[in-house]
Amino acid sequence: MSKLRFGILSTAKIGTEKVIPAMQQGARCQVDAICSRDAERAAAAAQRLGIARSYGSYEELLADPEIDAIYNPLPNHLHVPWSIKALEAGKHVLCEKPIGLSADEGRELVAAAQQHPHLKVMEAFMYRHHPQWQRALQLVQDGSIGRLRTIQSFFSYYNDNASDIRNLSDIGGGGIMDIGCYPISLSRFIFGQLPRRVMAGIELHDKFQTDVLSSAIVEFDGGLSTFTCSTLLSKYQRVNIFGERGRIEIEIPFNAPPDRPCKMWLQRGDEIEEIQFPVCDQYTIQGDLFAAAVLDDTPVPTPLEDAVDNMLVIEALFASAKAGAWQTL
Repeated sequence: MSKLRFGILSTAKIGTEKVIPAMQQGARCQVDAICSRDAERAAAAAQRLGIARSYGSYEELLADPEIDAIYNPLPNHLHVPWSIKALEAGKHVLCEKPIGLSADEGRELVAAAQQHPHLKVMEAFMYRHHPQWQRALQLVQDGSIGRLRTIQSFFSYYNDNASDIRNLSDIGGGGIMDIGCYPISLSRFIFGQLPRRVMAGIELHDKFQTDVLSSAIVEFDGGLSTFTCSTLLSKYQRVNIFGERGRIEIEIPFNAPPDRPCKMWLQRGDEIEEIQFPVCDQYTIQGDLFAAAVLDDTPVPTPLEDAVDNMLVIEALFASAKAGAWQTL
């Protein structure tokens, strides 16, 4: 096969608005089916997106013999159960972040994947595959900013819709699971290790009981990462990576636009260089990289164990906020 045949597990907004259109532009991906628990909704999405087949249940899609892989954008509490069902149905799995509700859930998926070694499973943390993050990592590793010392990240938006899944605490809602997972992931990506310990302050919504404002210190061997994330602040995102002799600032680190160039700044001394990246879609890149791993039988870009590590840090942050103390990993 020259292309991996995807089925989409639900008509979730992230899939229909961002991921599916992007993967349809990929060199190694094609989207052949979509499903929903509502057959009419699935059919409408299929017609709108030019997808050949639609199904009125998740089970029907998993039973389709002409689907090689599924993309799972279901709510967080359904990531692991349906990814395991997909593996059992013989499908490769690209699953949205965060991988599940806990590190233990993530380990369940790792164990399930080990029972199906011929199938590929990857967490869909799309930002890592964008050229701006590959360049940032290269600049750190080649010593362009000197010894890495600290990373500062900010990620926020405003959403007070009580029915939005991001505001439902019992199914994995809240700011850290939705967007705080990005600063955690990128810090581990750039430092290249699991942190030693963490400290967090977390404010819960009085009605939703989800975290709506959180700040954290994540300590690595040789440096620190700090971040703030919120679901009830003005929309903003930015990352600064500091070394002893330089700094990297990424303008739109997470939701990199697919329709205009992205840019970062490299500061060394008093000189600031602007680095621009050609227009690209990080979801297209992610889909093609995953498809290539399947079609060429090579390792996926990000191993599933990395997703478990991210959940370990998330759990430690909540434990720190509850105890009012550092938590060691």
